[in-house]
Amino acid sequence: MDEFAQLLDDLYFTNSNLAKEIILTNYLRQVSDPDRGWTIAAIAGTLSFDLFKRNVIKSLMMERMDPFLFDMSKDYVGEMSETIALAWPQSPEPVRLNRLPELHEVIAEFQSRNKAGIRDYLVLLLDNMTPSQRWALLKLGTRGLRIGMSARSVKLTLAKMKAVEIDVIESIWHGLIPPYLDLFAWIDGRADLPDLSDKLTFSPVMLAHPIDEDKDLPRISPETHIAEWKWDGIRVQLSSNGAETKIFSRKGEDITHSFPDLAGSVTLQGVIDGELLVKTGGELGSFNDLQQRLNKKKPTKALIEKLPAHIIAYDILELENDSLRQETLLVRRERLGEALSETPQSRIDISEILPFESIEDLHYLREQAAQTGGLIEGLMIKDVSSIYVSGRPKHAWYKWKRDPFLLDAVLMYARRGTGKRSSYYSDYTFGLWNEDGELLPIGKAYFGFTDEELKEIDKWVRNHKLQRFGPVQEVEKGLVFEVAFDSAQESKRHKSGYALRFPRIHRIRWDKPAAEADKLSSLEALICT
Repeated sequence: MDEFAQLLDDLYFTNSNLAKEIILTNYLRQVSDPDRGWTIAAIAGTLSFDLFKRNVIKSLMMERMDPFLFDMSKDYVGEMSETIALAWPQSPEPVRLNRLPELHEVIAEFQSRNKAGIRDYLVLLLDNMTPSQRWALLKLGTRGLRIGMSARSVKLTLAKMKAVEIDVIESIWHGLIPPYLDLFAWIDGRADLPDLSDKLTFSPVMLAHPIDEDKDLPRISPETHIAEWKWDGIRVQLSSNGAETKIFSRKGEDITHSFPDLAGSVTLQGVIDGELLVKTGGELGSFNDLQQRLNKKKPTKALIEKLPAHIIAYDILELENDSLRQETLLVRRERLGEALSETPQSRIDISEILPFESIEDLHYLREQAAQTGGLIEGLMIKDVSSIYVSGRPKHAWYKWKRDPFLLDAVLMYARRGTGKRSSYYSDYTFGLWNEDGELLPIGKAYFGFTDEELKEIDKWVRNHKLQRFGPVQEVEKGLVFEVAFDSAQESKRHKSGYALRFPRIHRIRWDKPAAEADKLSSLEALICT
């Protein structure tokens, strides 16, 4: 556990991606199995279990520290695990360990204990650890690790260790499970590449570049590109071998359990890339409708019937064990259309190709997307000669989102950020006026401004304080934000009756009086367009 904590400390305080890879490589070459497998699972976010819950560590701290003092400390530090790691008071008569257990021993011990045993073991470890070791344990145990190293960086590190392309690691990654003993046996030269031919696995998806209107639009023509709607659902990969079907998110998470109605309806054997939505009243629903089914471990029959899952398919990677990834998009689209025609799928439709003859036509289509109330985000424009590869190949696919909706909203509450922003009020709740002159919250945002603007807003908040609600500071109603968002939906969970999709600060309206900010009726009008 000591080596794991030191690794996290080194990675957290290193900015260079290359330096992080070198640090991780050295660790993986020095540490034995299964610790190195659990380590990369923790960093890459592939652990499927918590060792303990966040409320357990908080309750333990409340038994040892005045709750008001803890809340003040957490407000200052900005994050619970780091606060506990720094402020943990040892037990009156702590049990001393001769050595800290290894990482795999810690994981096995937690998994073998009941709730009371987990609390006792957690206290034992925290009593015997330094602050940095406690922080590593708490982050590991709650799967809250954030050290600036992505899953792709981990895969790239492993690929360099074996002197292979990252695509080789990608091809097997999602078919393996922690602690990755077979993966490291291959990397060490003790075994062959793991054989996953009998498993339904995820293939890393192909992504699009945001379009640069000046540089990219001149490259596009009806002879070389196709255009499709960019739906506001979630990107999924559907994989079926005839006997079993799995649905993966764009990051490779198996979400089949949330959409059993879709998985159970598939009779096509192949791998389809598309957008997952739900239907409501026989029509495609909004992202807000889809959210009601996301992350449901076991959706009810009533929910499935109310919001049946549906896929808009726009690509096919495999068909009856025949890989199509090296075929052109034009060929893949033809094969996809033929497959869905020969074997119709009740819950899968092929995406519509939008005809255009000029760039002006594309502008018109993009404007049409803005009239759907957020159901369609914009356009996808794809080179018909492109093959299917992971990542973002240059000039292959473009995404051209419609312009965001904009409203002038009033700052109502501010909260301190976490990490490097823990000293600043950087999380903002804003609202619109109703017809009675009452300000009602419509959303929260914590980005869209520069570091200099953050300092200015923080100074304003401190000079215009009203009531305080724990870590949340109410402020005078005098600062207006121009808020950008992708869509809005009616919501019974919010006092205003609305919820925003992907809100962010677009501009700070220092010049605008709060009384002149928008009303809820303006938001309602945008939803109805």
